[in-house]
Amino acid sequence: MTVSRLIARPMLASIFLVGAAGALKNSSAPAAKADAVTSRLVPLARKAGIPLPEDPETLVKLNAGVQIGAALALAMGRAPRLSSAVLAGSLIPTTAAGHRYWEADDNATRSQQQLHFFKNVAIIGGLIIAAGDTEGRPGVAWRTRHAAKDARREAKLLKAKVTS
Repeated sequence: MTVSRLIARPMLASIFLVGAAGALKNSSAPAAKADAVTSRLVPLARKAGIPLPEDPETLVKLNAGVQIGAALALAMGRAPRLSSAVLAGSLIPTTAAGHRYWEADDNATRSQQQLHFFKNVAIIGGLIIAAGDTEGRPGVAWRTRHAAKDARREAKLLKAKVTS
């Protein structure tokens, strides 16, 4: 692992550890904000067969637990691609619920929430890059294409042997 990955992964994970710990300590405040998003997402998830609780506070705690687990995995370099993807996925509803700048009444609050919203969008972008980082090794998609190409070449060789 390169030094940049060794340092960058814990740095990227740190915001999730701090934010999720705060959400676990005081889940009522984020739960009040989360209701606007959870009231729409929970029915959709249930239709898709995903059994989610309806209570926003429980969902906030569940999201915080997922973020802590994924952040620790990312910080320690364990399944960094998966943990980055999980963090990106968990940050989308968090951002949509927590930083609804378009609903703010005054300019100062709107500006502050807009800054946090786009900061989270930037973090999601970084997590997407981290989720695709193969550390210089070929990824699954490349290996699959390469294996298919090899199989086609071998099939042609076998066919040539059989017909000759």
